Amino acid sequence: MARHRAGFWQLGNDTGFLLRQNIFDPPAGSLRSSVGRGALHTALSQAVMLATQIGSVVVLSRLLAPADFGLIAMCLPIIVLVGMMQDFGLLQATVQRPNIRQEEVSFLFWVNIAASLTLATLLFLAAPMIAAFYNDDRIGPLIAALSVIVLISGVSAQHGAILQRRMHFGRVAAISATGAVSAFGVATLWALYRPDYWAVFAGMVAGTLVPTLLTWISAAWLPSRPRWVSQGRSLLGFGAGVTGFNLSNFVTHNSDKVLIGRAWGVFELGLYDRAYKLLLFPMLQMSNPLKRVMIPSLSRLLDEPHRYRSAYLRVQRLLLIVSLPGVACAIALADSAVELALGAQWQNAAPIFQALGFASLLHMLNSTSEWLFISQGRTRDFMIWGGIMAGLALCAYVLGLPYGAVGVAIALSVAQYVKTPILWVWLCRKGPVALRDVIASAGPLMLAAHLAIGGVFLIRPLLPEPPILTLLTGAAVSYGLTVLVISAFPTGRATLREGWELLVPFLPRNMRPASAVPPAE
Repeated sequence: MARHRAGFWQLGNDTGFLLRQNIFDPPAGSLRSSVGRGALHTALSQAVMLATQIGSVVVLSRLLAPADFGLIAMCLPIIVLVGMMQDFGLLQATVQRPNIRQEEVSFLFWVNIAASLTLATLLFLAAPMIAAFYNDDRIGPLIAALSVIVLISGVSAQHGAILQRRMHFGRVAAISATGAVSAFGVATLWALYRPDYWAVFAGMVAGTLVPTLLTWISAAWLPSRPRWVSQGRSLLGFGAGVTGFNLSNFVTHNSDKVLIGRAWGVFELGLYDRAYKLLLFPMLQMSNPLKRVMIPSLSRLLDEPHRYRSAYLRVQRLLLIVSLPGVACAIALADSAVELALGAQWQNAAPIFQALGFASLLHMLNSTSEWLFISQGRTRDFMIWGGIMAGLALCAYVLGLPYGAVGVAIALSVAQYVKTPILWVWLCRKGPVALRDVIASAGPLMLAAHLAIGGVFLIRPLLPEPPILTLLTGAAVSYGLTVLVISAFPTGRATLREGWELLVPFLPRNMRPASAVPPAE
């Protein structure tokens, strides 16, 4: 443990000299292999988490009532806001900073602890006022109980950042998957025993506590005692920019739920919440873990603009080709997707699901912008963009609210189409990635996804009737149309080659190209 407190001195290269190396950094020369393994581990973890998320939606939607999810949805925006404030962007400061020392990470750890304790106390005290705002007495005890989650999550924040900075992506992926399975298991068991909204709360506690314990064990790091450090102002300034964006992002992604709950009640909000989670949460399960891989990786390529640009565009294209055809199929076959996942009693959520699908298409592209803002250290630009984004979203929600949850969902998608070109013009005016690079890389895939929506919708009467067969056939058509369209573009063909190269090692030996099969010994 003395080595961890000192923060330095590890065995160096083959000559046997001791090289001074920061223990918060990955081993020298490991970037390429770490990113490759990280992408694989993240993909496997996300497969588990996606299955868990879908399973949670399917199972709990059959055990609990829409009003139960409506109550949780009323509380979640507040918990998300508190989580952003307790983080204060300090995790990204730890990950992005070129060099960081033991005393600086310890300083950030104690700042996170102090913020978590303060915010948990304020949340507990504010519970009666929040219940009065929603005019529902059940909200007060639930908010007070959720303050426990705020405390738990703050304890492991810097330990998680250390694992990301070290590029221990396999450990991060395993911890995330374990937490998701724990949350699903506990929530399901509780709902079977007592089917009410407390089942979801119990799952949230398990999904926070288990990863916290595993992160501490895996990071194997202890903080020094609390004290101010010379770089404290710089670290807090970086975090303030990230927090400014996060607060604006909170307004964008949560004010819709607050407005629907306030104006239309728990039933309408429950429908919106289930449709939102069924469609957008799987997308977040893909984009968020990739962020944990890409930000530290790109941060270490800033001195090599060509490699930085190439790495970003390659991962961006692979993310889009995996996700967009599936979203296109879900939009075209929204009623079948909702019936299969949630049950026939949730058919009123199908129009909401379909409207949100168009926002989800652009979300997959826009989510990668955070990799560029943070890895380039442009937190001020990031914060300004967050304010623009929140303003557009609020205007859209207000316009859509008189028409219920469907109106808000349509407004959200329209706002996404308006803000996307503004985002990329603002972002690409600086840095290694130019606007023309993004258009050439993502343009063919976005075009193909929109054409796939129309194609699947047109053949819908010809698809087999059971929802599972309808969706499987529609997905096959959607992916086929996407491949056909992007084959007409050079970047599209490059994406198909890159995807094939990643797929080949997983094929049976007799199906691999001759060049990919190692010679027999």
